Amino acid sequence: MTEAERILKAASSALVVDWPSRDVPDTLTRAGYAVFVKGGPEPDNYSAYEVRDGEVVTRRVGRAPEQVDIVYSHRPLDELPGIVEMARGLGAGTVWCQSGLASSGVNDPKGFWVPEEQSQEARRIVESAGLAYVDDAYIADVARQLATSR
Repeated sequence: MTEAERILKAASSALVVDWPSRDVPDTLTRAGYAVFVKGGPEPDNYSAYEVRDGEVVTRRVGRAPEQVDIVYSHRPLDELPGIVEMARGLGAGTVWCQSGLASSGVNDPKGFWVPEEQSQEARRIVESAGLAYVDDAYIADVARQLATSR
């Protein structure tokens, strides 16, 4: 089992800060995770994702969740220190970053490639805050894989 699989298997909740496609929050929600989305820079721009009648629906909650296990981020590296601070405040143990780029550098909603030096810098920022760091797997694919292995 990979580190990404171990982290996601142990988790029950996630805060999603942007995404390359709606597949990320929808898949996590369908896989049984409590999913919250930070929709913008406003302090009250939070929604919860839930499955109702077989469909993923959103409900505005207007505040950050009290606690999450993972903060998933699809944001530029220069925003990472603020995301790490938010993750620590929410009691998260992991920051999971996804670039949305294929190894060729083109946009790919399932892509997680980043230049090695950026990956190392991001890892340093996250781990220096005492959190685990993941940037080498597409979270929705890992969630689907774990759901089928149950």
